[in-house]
Amino acid sequence: MTSHRPQVDVILPCLDEAEAIPWVLERIPPGWRAVVVDNGSTDGSADLARGLGAEVVHEPVRGFGAACQAGVAASTADIVCFCDCDASLDPGALVPFVRAVRAGEADLVLGRRRPARRGTWPLHARLGNAAVARMVRRRTGVAVHDIGPLRAMRRAALEGLALTDRRSGYPLQMVVRAAEAGWRITEEDVAYLPRSGRSKVTGTWRGTWQAVRDMSRVLAGTDPRAMEGAVR
Repeated sequence: MTSHRPQVDVILPCLDEAEAIPWVLERIPPGWRAVVVDNGSTDGSADLARGLGAEVVHEPVRGFGAACQAGVAASTADIVCFCDCDASLDPGALVPFVRAVRAGEADLVLGRRRPARRGTWPLHARLGNAAVARMVRRRTGVAVHDIGPLRAMRRAALEGLALTDRRSGYPLQMVVRAAEAGWRITEEDVAYLPRSGRSKVTGTWRGTWQAVRDMSRVLAGTDPRAMEGAVR
């Protein structure tokens, strides 16, 4: 537990990521706090993260959005970031994101993933992501190309969006509501690395298209509060 208010909180939703946690936590920039939200891990992820100095939050309701929102509730920093906890993204890449938000150059900075090597991003996952990004551009007019997990914004502004999705649609709902609220949304290229372990979403066609369905419901205006228990 940190004794002072962190400069930035990095929210890390976690479900059985013990293999990746050391790599991720050692790349959290100095002065920032890692908030690991354990979403039902059985591999000791929570204890490992705590032992490495992270703030650990337990969220028993399964779902990516549920974990993210629990992290927001536990955050105290003015600026919050999100990053996957599977070593596919370097949290150090968030430094320019935070700089842009702090300087007032953007309200939400999104990471546009660029595969670091062939095979890093499965075709079905890329197609699903591209389809959703295209729908977002049509609906909001914001030139987004990736509904990825790496992002930064001010915590108070995020809380004002009153996000309700607790499944895979959470990242998309954030972008849509931010666009509708008139936020300045920008993208930064980030290296997308081979993840550690097996993906709960992009590792299978079923997981990918479940996520696409969740996101499609967000775009269609279906109240996602009724959607619980997603497997990430």
